[in-house]
Amino acid sequence: MKRFFKVFGFILVVLIGFTLLTSHDFGPPPPRPDLNLPLAPHMADPNSAPLNMNFPLKNPMAGQGVNPIPHGDPAQQDSTPIPGPMDKTRRLKESEISYQFLGPGHFGVNTSSLYPDGRRVIWTNGVNGVFKLDNDSYDIIDHLPSDVADKWNEDWANKIIAKLDKNNGASAIFTAVKSMMPLKSLSGVYTVVGDNDWFYIARKDGSIVAYTDAVKDDANSKIIEAAYFQLPEELAGASVGMNMTYDGWIIFPMENGTMIAVSPDLTEYRSVRMKHADNENTETNGVGYGWVRNSIAIDKDGGIYAISRNHVHKIIWTGDALSTDESMGAWTAKYRNGHIEGSGATPSLMGFGDEDRFVVFTDGDIRMNVVLMWRDEIPENWTKLVGAPSRRIAGQAPADMGEQKVTEIQSEQTVIVAGYGALVVNNTPRNTPFFMPKKGVGRGAAIGPLGNNPKFQPYGVQKFEWNPKLRQLEKAWVNETISSPNGVPWVSTGSGQVYFIGARNNEWTLEAVNWLTGEPTFHYILGGQKYNNMFSGPTIDEKGRVFVGTYYGRMRIEPNI
Repeated sequence: MKRFFKVFGFILVVLIGFTLLTSHDFGPPPPRPDLNLPLAPHMADPNSAPLNMNFPLKNPMAGQGVNPIPHGDPAQQDSTPIPGPMDKTRRLKESEISYQFLGPGHFGVNTSSLYPDGRRVIWTNGVNGVFKLDNDSYDIIDHLPSDVADKWNEDWANKIIAKLDKNNGASAIFTAVKSMMPLKSLSGVYTVVGDNDWFYIARKDGSIVAYTDAVKDDANSKIIEAAYFQLPEELAGASVGMNMTYDGWIIFPMENGTMIAVSPDLTEYRSVRMKHADNENTETNGVGYGWVRNSIAIDKDGGIYAISRNHVHKIIWTGDALSTDESMGAWTAKYRNGHIEGSGATPSLMGFGDEDRFVVFTDGDIRMNVVLMWRDEIPENWTKLVGAPSRRIAGQAPADMGEQKVTEIQSEQTVIVAGYGALVVNNTPRNTPFFMPKKGVGRGAAIGPLGNNPKFQPYGVQKFEWNPKLRQLEKAWVNETISSPNGVPWVSTGSGQVYFIGARNNEWTLEAVNWLTGEPTFHYILGGQKYNNMFSGPTIDEKGRVFVGTYYGRMRIEPNI
């Protein structure tokens, strides 16, 4: 009984803290842009696959696998030309899902380059430490355990999963919150693997550690620490995100507005203060609500794109320095922020080759807009859009989820981009238990552990499309009947589908939706909470198999087709 009251008291303190943090009265939103956007015409056969789209140049300094960098590539598009699975709707057999228990917090994973023997490995970091998996068998090759690895073991995880499989309603909220408690011990969420076979992890204190093979070019060898870098005390703090330039430097923003570049061997660093960081309040408003809230996108020419609380920034990497000088191509532009907390999205890049070039994100309005900003020089004859705070904005459209006409929606995710298409999902729960805050831990629990329960489960996936002839952002389609409760989708232009972990009838699913039309193609029924992706997004490997993080590990979907 004493233990119960101790746990209950801790949870109560957490809930009160989050409630106080998120109980601001933000007032009415500013006037909105025109909501009557035209529908985009489909110029190709909706059933055709593959789709012919330009992709960003592959980063030669990153691992030459399918996912060496979060969101797949420096442009943060979450898309690939590799064909994904095509099938009929059915329940997968247990033998068609490879599952590996790793512990909590394996949101991302990085695939290596080919070893001399033709193999690949998978690097991943979670609460229980660093793991190296065999890409073919999914077996654990080696594990460097953290100091809490014994605490959050498989027996503990199985008990949590069993409880939530039995009950994931409002009365299960304390189990849901308890299930996420280990995440406070996660040392680093953002990771990158280089073509040098180094696995880089950005830690919460502004340090970077790199791990590699004990025996070079040997996939079976143990994990060793290759190098360690610690920012000086005056710069140290919480970092947000991680990416890699095309000459191999590790780039990450600090949530207080300093952009950092660290050399591939972790021996040198460069830094620059982002514009407005010294004249705005850069204090954090809580976990995930710093002045910079999410990761960054990078282009092949050294452009680094970051979002602060009120502005989007293009910072230039010269090869030896970070610059905010406009004469070198840097810029800063304001976006809408009726929510006052700013955008929670990682920016993604659209347009390559001779296409129109944009940085794409969701803004900070209470009902977020999908926004396209000109990436380079603004066209001379470009007229500032009505309701846009900056002339750099090329397109601005509300994520209303169609007939749902949502009035409040925010995302912590990147906008999914393929070609001129931009897709967002609804991650705002339909309801939260009345005694829980609607933000912070309440929102996280409602779309995470409880996200497959139709009482809380959000619905809606919406795609927009840039029309280069009319130079305007248009509605492409919206599907109001499908659900991606908490993860980032992934597009395969090779099969013409967008894939995501969804939920139906209180079970987790893999959904495949036609990228051009928004019509569901098929879905796999995966099962209960063991297969909850818990804020992890799917990726497609070289063989077209979907792999994704789960509640307490990782799974790879290997259908017999």
